[in-house]
Amino acid sequence: MVGELIEAGAECAGFDPATSDPRVLDGFRQRFPDLKPRSADALIDDPTIDLVAIAAVPRNRATLAAQAMRAGKDVMVDKPGVTSFADLASVEAACRETGRIFSVCFSERFIVPATIVAEKLIADGAIGRVVQTIGMGPHRLNRAIRPAWFFDPANYGGILNDIASHQIDQFLYFTGSTDAEIVAASVGHFGSDHLSEFQDFGEVLLRSDRACGYVRVDWFTADGLPTWGDGRLTILGTEGTIELRKYVDIAGRPGTDHVFLVDRRGTRHIDASREPLRYFRDLVTDAAARTESAVAQAHTFTVCRLALEAQAKAARVPAHSGKPQ
Repeated sequence: MVGELIEAGAECAGFDPATSDPRVLDGFRQRFPDLKPRSADALIDDPTIDLVAIAAVPRNRATLAAQAMRAGKDVMVDKPGVTSFADLASVEAACRETGRIFSVCFSERFIVPATIVAEKLIADGAIGRVVQTIGMGPHRLNRAIRPAWFFDPANYGGILNDIASHQIDQFLYFTGSTDAEIVAASVGHFGSDHLSEFQDFGEVLLRSDRACGYVRVDWFTADGLPTWGDGRLTILGTEGTIELRKYVDIAGRPGTDHVFLVDRRGTRHIDASREPLRYFRDLVTDAAARTESAVAQAHTFTVCRLALEAQAKAARVPAHSGKPQ
């Protein structure tokens, strides 16, 4: 987040070292050795700062965001932006009262060049009207390096609120839907017994007045995959399909951001890896011009609400204990 904001022309005024996991903090210091540590309160109270980026433990993000907005700052948070309906009400109230921006960095769309190419293909009518999306969000657990809070759903709002917010965002965006219904949802734990409260599997069925969608997220990426997860998005249109293999083309082409298009003329592969990103540049512009070019505020809140609704509605899938993770 910091690197992309700097690339977009912003200047980083400092960071709070108390809000990060030590391993993450070490990597952050190595990447940005010239940045000065400051407390969160000092950063939020600094009148020269326009925007605050937040990647604290998820349960703390809404409180920090509301504090920053009431101090006259726009806010960008890592997902999940909120972990409860009370969190959502808090940031919505702060946004209404102050007119500041609350933006959640849905990185699986905003920092994936393949999604920008897909957007252009759809706008050009390549696959007709979009009627369904299937979003897959597998992740590698990396259990040995995870902090203790990571395994308590209260800290991140559950797997659907956390990971599936990406796929809900993409469903609304690519289908042109302003809202949706959670038709069905489930969460489960299939891993080692002593982490029984940790949700390592989730799925959601969505429906809007324009389209349908399915989401599957999990923490079961095998160690043999050369990246953290084989994230995929399939977009079904009335005249074709687009499939995004965002991070890896299994046993196929090297690199990331593979777009596969099937239309009336045939099939083709598009290398989207060089497509410029827009979100961070647009967010910097929005902070100065008071516009919504990066993402509509209403869209952000709708994604947060639907993710919370999916989590609240989810049936618990019976666990089938197997080999330890």
